[in-house]
Amino acid sequence: MQTPAAGAARERPPAPNRGAEDIREQQEGRLAGAALALGNLSPSRGPVLDENGRVAHIRLNPSIRSRQVLPMSRPVLREPLRSGEGAVPRWAAALPEDLEGRLVFGRPLADLTWLRVGGPAEALYQPASIRDLARFLAALPPEVPVFPIGVGSNLIVRDGGIDGVVIRLGRGFHGIEILPGGRVRAGAAALDARVALKAADAGVDLTFLRTIPGTIGGAVRMNAGCYGRYLADVFVTATAVTRAGEVVTLRPADLGFAYRETRLPADTVIVQAVLAGPVGDPAALHRRMAAQLARRDATQPTKERTAGSTFRNPAGHSSTGAADEDHSRKAWKLIEMAGMRGARRGGAMMSTRHANFLVNTGGATAADLEGLGEEVRKRVFETTGTRLEWEIMRVGRPAPAGPGAEPPEGPPEGPSAEPPEAQDPAGDHGAGDGSPGIPVGD
Repeated sequence: MQTPAAGAARERPPAPNRGAEDIREQQEGRLAGAALALGNLSPSRGPVLDENGRVAHIRLNPSIRSRQVLPMSRPVLREPLRSGEGAVPRWAAALPEDLEGRLVFGRPLADLTWLRVGGPAEALYQPASIRDLARFLAALPPEVPVFPIGVGSNLIVRDGGIDGVVIRLGRGFHGIEILPGGRVRAGAAALDARVALKAADAGVDLTFLRTIPGTIGGAVRMNAGCYGRYLADVFVTATAVTRAGEVVTLRPADLGFAYRETRLPADTVIVQAVLAGPVGDPAALHRRMAAQLARRDATQPTKERTAGSTFRNPAGHSSTGAADEDHSRKAWKLIEMAGMRGARRGGAMMSTRHANFLVNTGGATAADLEGLGEEVRKRVFETTGTRLEWEIMRVGRPAPAGPGAEPPEGPPEGPSAEPPEAQDPAGDHGAGDGSPGIPVGD
């Protein structure tokens, strides 16, 4: 198990004329830091925690060899009391020493979301395989919260960060395989757009996924959809790992698909899914997706920092893509009616190109973005009598208020109970991130 320090201070070269004793102490400090970073610690060999959960001292694994120590030119822990920006939590001692994934404490999350805001995760774990994830969750004390993220395409992480462990799937979870009978098996970290493209190459129609931001894991969890098609329409099975570390197979009845939601527990991690679509001509499928992209790019701020559409369309007004569709009660239209197109708070703005897109114009905080969203909801209700519901998921804790600060607007602390989605006048692009930043690049 690797636990390299995220954001650890850069190593400073030894000062001129240091004595041999100073050099020896510095090297010993590097060795201890590298041992912690490489995960060569266990409950029996260290770290030893005091009553406050801090590392009192470290007993190194005697099997450590010099070749295992991180290179001197790379940042390592100079002080084994901390890993990354956060203190090593007491529960970390319960984890096996031979996990294959990467564990980082105090990992900033802003760069893992499309809006580029948010505080750190208490811990971020990137598993190496399904087996590795199952072992990690089985060993993790049950009181520690778990929150899986995708690519952060429709997620606001609050400025105070997220308690517990954030699970982020990477290598080993983004494969796409074409199966017989118009079926596609995709890893949960595979981008929706990539799955649509590869399926089209094989003549399988999953074209509705092409313009949905996010990953297949999130698309399954949130029953993502657009243009009148939903993930539930093509879902066959999914493989998931429960909070207890059990690997399970999920079928449609297990998920209870509904509009933009399932009943899957929030701490269950989807790792792969099998989808089945109608068979079609590959060239025709690619032409259809090209038209969808052109339509999206003509109406949405695709070159700005956004998280997709901000609010759900009111019930009964989801987009179908039909040419004669009524837009009078769409979320974007209600926002315009309330005079909130282009509204600003700090570095946050409601897009002038598409009123239902919340934009980080540069330097916005999560509080700016969420606060502006709540102001929009208030104004729309006052103007139209309609109460907009968030489609962007907001999770974590607000930053601690400074002296004399006013209480923050918006919902109370903790993850939002409202599922994310993404919609727009050019198509009901339901978000599929499950968030939780690499844009699709269209």
